[in-house]
Amino acid sequence: MTDTELLNAVKTALNITGTYQDETLNVYIADVKNFMSDSGVSDDLINSSVSVGVIARGVSDLWNYGSAKFSDYFIQRVIQLKYKGGE
Repeated sequence: MTDTELLNAVKTALNITGTYQDETLNVYIADVKNFMSDSGVSDDLINSSVSVGVIARGVSDLWNYGSAKFSDYFIQRVIQLKYKGGE
């Protein structure tokens, strides 16, 4: 999945239209992907369509909470994906 495809998928999931927030969303997407990688999720999974939902959830958490606190759901999905990668 390309960066553009991921950005568009996250925007669709969060019901965001237009391009005004793209820079902010890309920063949040990168932060979420780094968190997932640091948690042990494989790059193959992070960059596949399997992770779109959890990345959108993480972006939403950062967007809405403001305190950079991830939701329990996001954390649980990251753990599941870590194990799905066979590590």
